[in-house]
Amino acid sequence: MLKRDILVLLACCLGPPAAAAAKPNVLFIAIDDLNHWVTHLGRNPQARTPNIDRLAAMGVSFERAYCAVPACEPSRCALMSGRRPWTSGCYRNGDAWKKFQAPGEGLSAQFLKAGYHVAGAGKIYHRMACHESEWSEYMSREGKSSNGPGVRNDDGYHDDKVHPNLKDEDIIDWHSADYIIERLGRESEKPFFLACGLFKPHLAFVAPRKYYEAFPLESIELPPHIEDDLADIPPAGVRMAGPGKDHAKFLQSGRWKAAIQSYLATCAYTDMNVGRLLDALEKSPQKDNTIVVLWTDHGWSLGEKEHWRKFALWEEPTRTPFIWVVPGMTTAGGRCKRTVDLMSIYPTLCELTGIPVPGHVEGTSIVPLLKDPAARWDRPAITTHGRGNHAVRTETHRYIRYADGSEELYDHAADPYEWKNLLAPRSPGEEGGAEPRTGKLRRQLAAWLPKKEAPAPKRKSDRRRPGAPRSSPAK
Repeated sequence: MLKRDILVLLACCLGPPAAAAAKPNVLFIAIDDLNHWVTHLGRNPQARTPNIDRLAAMGVSFERAYCAVPACEPSRCALMSGRRPWTSGCYRNGDAWKKFQAPGEGLSAQFLKAGYHVAGAGKIYHRMACHESEWSEYMSREGKSSNGPGVRNDDGYHDDKVHPNLKDEDIIDWHSADYIIERLGRESEKPFFLACGLFKPHLAFVAPRKYYEAFPLESIELPPHIEDDLADIPPAGVRMAGPGKDHAKFLQSGRWKAAIQSYLATCAYTDMNVGRLLDALEKSPQKDNTIVVLWTDHGWSLGEKEHWRKFALWEEPTRTPFIWVVPGMTTAGGRCKRTVDLMSIYPTLCELTGIPVPGHVEGTSIVPLLKDPAARWDRPAITTHGRGNHAVRTETHRYIRYADGSEELYDHAADPYEWKNLLAPRSPGEEGGAEPRTGKLRRQLAAWLPKKEAPAPKRKSDRRRPGAPRSSPAK
């Protein structure tokens, strides 16, 4: 046999070289308002999320992942544009994200330019808005409800309304999952980027009644909390938390446990839809060449620190589930304890798929942590809420600085629920002076904060009472 014939035979047996191998596909799962109450993270033993846990068992789950902004619109703008809010100027809900992100800059646009079929459904940006030029196709919202027929935003939250006839398919998430499931099953010559944005557990906290069965009201436990938790918080933090709003209403109505029950049930509904996506991926002809990333836009507080919703810089409203499955790279069941934020998604997906990272992208790729979850990592997570308000989270501490210069510092090894602000002013008669280590740590963490910040957009809501900061959150 001639040498040339031997080489041809080897080529046929071995297949195409690695450089010519098919580009990896991406299944991009975004969830709205899901905090770290997922079973595998262990923060709340009442949680029941078998499908999210199933995804975590397939790849690497990050135990300390944090949002860029604890509000839907600016969080998604930051993640999808690659720009921090202090660069873009998109700080709060209502800041109209399209003004801060030009068509062609978004994450999906890079995949479209690289020859991918790019399809989206549900809430990827705020509500279901998008730059249409950045997608091959996007599911229409027409005739679909994010909550279900007759459901109002406070149902299951402040209002005791259960909607006994609500069905799975009455909520838009069922249809968003269907849209992506159909495309997962297609044969295509193009690689795909499929983005499924699930609205739930965003308010209203209402799901079909079968999802409440695992959470009987008499078994619901309140999250760890203490009285007067805001006593050592600077006024800027207290204003941001708004303790006189939701928390006072729950204490008066007695619906604290009922709201938690509804939240857990709504999370279970979302977990069901995640399971449907994973089942479809398992049947897909591309299952062995598909990267999966699951993220949530921010966390959610349910009475911790006398606070509800997001819109604050503490642990509960900023911490999120964050899971990656990368065929040939991630180890099944991997756990990463390093501290990361969601600005990592854009550059990481580009690196994993060989797509150039645009020059405006500010995040840092976490590919080293996907390869080795215990790899050395010296970057904190940074969260911003309103101009001048930032939190820096390391594996051991959280440092917060507000626009007026007031501060908070928490030692998570000793104080995981952030009950003691180490930078609170000393009480009368108490010995003064911070420990030298605390002062040094404060300076080290503050060094990560931006030196320049884009101006906040002017809005009618900025006409506030005298003395109120313009950085106060908008709902």
